[in-house]
Amino acid sequence: MQDGEFSGRVVSGAATVLAVAAQFNRLKQVAGSLSQAALSSEQGYFAPSEDEEVRHLLVSYWQSRNALLEVVLEMKNDRQVDSHFLVGYAGALVLVDAARYLYSEFDERPVVRDKLNEPAPHFGIPADVYDTVQKSLINPVHTWHLYHAAKYFEENRDSLTALVEGTTLEFLPPLIESHQSSNEMSLSAFAVLSARVQARQLMDLVKEDLLHRALYGLQKSVSSAVSGLYTVRDHVPGLPEAIRDRVRELLRPGDVLIVRKEHALTNYFLPGYWPHAALYLGTCDELSAAEFGDHEHVRPHWDNLLACDADEPCRVHEALKDGVHVRSLSSPFASDAITVLRPQLGLEEIYPAMARGMFHTGKSYDFDFDFTRADRLVCTEVVYRSYSGVNGVRFDLTRRAGRMTLSAEDLIGMAISGRHFDVVATYAPPDYDELKTGAPASEALQATAASL
Repeated sequence: MQDGEFSGRVVSGAATVLAVAAQFNRLKQVAGSLSQAALSSEQGYFAPSEDEEVRHLLVSYWQSRNALLEVVLEMKNDRQVDSHFLVGYAGALVLVDAARYLYSEFDERPVVRDKLNEPAPHFGIPADVYDTVQKSLINPVHTWHLYHAAKYFEENRDSLTALVEGTTLEFLPPLIESHQSSNEMSLSAFAVLSARVQARQLMDLVKEDLLHRALYGLQKSVSSAVSGLYTVRDHVPGLPEAIRDRVRELLRPGDVLIVRKEHALTNYFLPGYWPHAALYLGTCDELSAAEFGDHEHVRPHWDNLLACDADEPCRVHEALKDGVHVRSLSSPFASDAITVLRPQLGLEEIYPAMARGMFHTGKSYDFDFDFTRADRLVCTEVVYRSYSGVNGVRFDLTRRAGRMTLSAEDLIGMAISGRHFDVVATYAPPDYDELKTGAPASEALQATAASL
């Protein structure tokens, strides 16, 4: 089977699972160091550097976890598709593995747990969220729900492995096997765990087919930690057609799109109302006319840029949980609110700047939000690494949770103050349910942006 035969959602989801698994391994190393530092915390305190590292660990963990939760919940909506099952099951096991690791390291260290449960207002993290999530993910009932996924995998191991052999998804079966072992997800455990679930619930599940039960189990194993708190069931973000059409008329190559999806897990634990940014590149025709594909950093990605969406001619450069990629405008348009910012530069400066940013295409998403390194990028870092230093453009990084960062609202603050960017348009319902442009757009942004 070839990668092209999998849906884009599956390929993106698998890339996210791989990236978050690697991120969790890095966080385990940090947690191990903090566990050693906790020897001093037993006396009742952390040194300032240790305190900052704990806060950073928590922010990175929440962001990684939320990205993976979105993947798992997306996969469960596509029933009867084995590739979706592999991605969702692998993601769920990685989530549980990380939760149990942190539990084993810190559950019996009350001073550390208290620190992990502290609120972080700049990231919208409430108090006691660590205990809430940990109790959910290590709950034996959730392990019981994962039993159906384990059973489906073991009964169909050969066909599932063959399905992804020779593709970029072939890492999924080995990843599942390793995490099943570490999480003790054996079928023999079912006899004990099933006794903890009501007989009526069991009978309801038995009536359904095995793959459906497996996907249902994945949903139940992770969703209770967030349902009623962060998401609204079946909400599909998207701009109204009239707003999309008007924004298209306004866009110019190099514009920065700041967007928000209501009820999205990845909104949470990010500062402010506006959490995400993307760099608008232009239409395929505009980019061809500007000979954008001839630049050395663009050339390796040019064919994909042209072909990534046959139904949408406009392109953006965007870092999402699956990494840094050229995508169509459909990606940021799948949002509920949007702001357009424009750099105070000419096109003769913008095209080379965008091409410079293309050097980072294909890199992983940076769940650490660390702008001092360039091997992984967060969404606003695409803008930062494209424009920083171009005709005097300067970004002031802010220290958050121990890392130098640039948030989407920092970019909005620059535009409101007229520094290097201008506000072009804003649509932020329900308070601003018409597209505002110019000065009214700036006024709307001042009302919605939280920390300028």
